[in-house]
Amino acid sequence: MEGTPLWAWAGFLAFIAAMMALDLGVFHRKAHIVGFREAGAWTVAWITLALLFCLGLWRFSPPAIARDRSLEFLTAYIVELSLSMDNLFVFLVIFRYFRLPELQYHRVLIWGIIGAVVLRGPMILGGMWLVHLFEWVLYVFGAVLIVTAVRLLVARADGVDPGRNWLVRVAGIFLPVTKKYVGGAFLARRPGGGWAMTPLLVVLMVVSTTDVVFAVDSIPAGFGVTRDGFVLFTSNMLAVMGLRSMFFLLAGMLHRFRFLKPGLAAALGFIGVKMVAEPWVEVPIAVSLGVVLAIIAGSVLLSALLAPRAPGQGGTGPRAPR
Repeated sequence: MEGTPLWAWAGFLAFIAAMMALDLGVFHRKAHIVGFREAGAWTVAWITLALLFCLGLWRFSPPAIARDRSLEFLTAYIVELSLSMDNLFVFLVIFRYFRLPELQYHRVLIWGIIGAVVLRGPMILGGMWLVHLFEWVLYVFGAVLIVTAVRLLVARADGVDPGRNWLVRVAGIFLPVTKKYVGGAFLARRPGGGWAMTPLLVVLMVVSTTDVVFAVDSIPAGFGVTRDGFVLFTSNMLAVMGLRSMFFLLAGMLHRFRFLKPGLAAALGFIGVKMVAEPWVEVPIAVSLGVVLAIIAGSVLLSALLAPRAPGQGGTGPRAPR
């Protein structure tokens, strides 16, 4: 499934750059708190764009591979989007840890996404190069996914400590950090001369390095779905681009998805086992898509049906505070 023309790569990268410029320069030129309705509209827009792109792959790919290529994109996109949903909780922990003003949430997220696009691209291309040279690397990726699945089941969300980020420690050697936020600025002049980092830049560095850690799990999952570099790259980037709007849409409801983490563990475990067992058992891409969809949708549905009651809902418990 190689041989994607150069104009397709250039066109997709130009589209990503244009959407970032539009977001920063037009829709969110002034800092504001993103509401539920705005976040919902942007989430629907990004998912629609991804589905249209999937349709385009089916329409313009060679007939012999068009069906499989579009199904691979859809599967990889769903896996990455689902992993992003779990990662949003970590971002929320980071924001609360550093007491980031809600007005600056969007600024950190959009610049964090730009960093993710810049950093993930070389990681995906590097993975493609390794797989091309050493096919056995795919089995390593499969083992990584199985280990990640086990780690998801036993890890504690509240065990995240953003203050121990290595990049923040290294950066602090060269630049001091101001005690307070300075609007939307990442750097500020010191009274005695020179520059200092604002806490906003510290938050951005933590979010960016955390995303790289996430990519170590999600990119091997993409290789478990497809070997097509263009499909892998585009599905990953479109999922990441929709991450900002999903954060504002789901931030207040993340705690309700009790069974999402076990669902993600099951999906990653399935893909990992599929990669390791590929020499003996070939799983059609349509079956993989069905299994991943069933696991993720089932975990979300189960979370909704078995959601814990808030204090004051039914019974005689105290009313939940505003």
